[in-house]
Amino acid sequence: MTPKVLCPIHRAGWPFVAIFAVATALLWWMAMPLGLVGVVLTLWCAYFFRDPDRITPNRAGLVISPADGVVQMIQPAVPPAELGLDQRPRTRISVFMNVFNVHINRSPIDAEVVGSAYRPGKFVNAALDKASDENERSSLHLRTQDGQDICVVQIAGLVARRILTWTQPGQKLRAGERYGMIRFGSRVDVYLPDGVQPLVSVGQTAIAGETVLADLRSEEAARLGEMR
Repeated sequence: MTPKVLCPIHRAGWPFVAIFAVATALLWWMAMPLGLVGVVLTLWCAYFFRDPDRITPNRAGLVISPADGVVQMIQPAVPPAELGLDQRPRTRISVFMNVFNVHINRSPIDAEVVGSAYRPGKFVNAALDKASDENERSSLHLRTQDGQDICVVQIAGLVARRILTWTQPGQKLRAGERYGMIRFGSRVDVYLPDGVQPLVSVGQTAIAGETVLADLRSEEAARLGEMR
């Protein structure tokens, strides 16, 4: 458990950790029990912004999970209209992140960013299907070297109030490379190219930068999961 807890904090988290620490000092000055609560919250804030290294499978064609969390939905869906893609349904894999997951998002594949779009919206529960259409979101259109198109969408949730994406069109990403984060719980959707089957099941735990969601070069059928 030590590497999962004692790992670097992403630079975007340090201002929040500092704010929590100052508030803790003030609470401790007012009353020790309040100070102890502040210590717990400060430690949680540091834990939330942790940024562990990951070992990413590097075989060409593998689509890697962009987020830590649980595979909540696998279903046909139309990609975000603001990306300008053909509006026909594609297989969408949705990974839901709770407030205890690592919230750094990673590129699902080696690709060039050919389009990006941000759309403001609501903050309904990201576990709901309608969150893909109604919530605030930031979308990337990725294209592989052999011309395959993949979309990855960061979706704000009930608690999340800030999506960060530090990539721009024209930038080339490596699979597993950090490209953004969502603060305080949300969801990331991956839209696969036509004919590509998912290699994960609903309810499965995914690890950003490590779990293989699909293989663009495989003809294997979609996998079915079973609770045991």
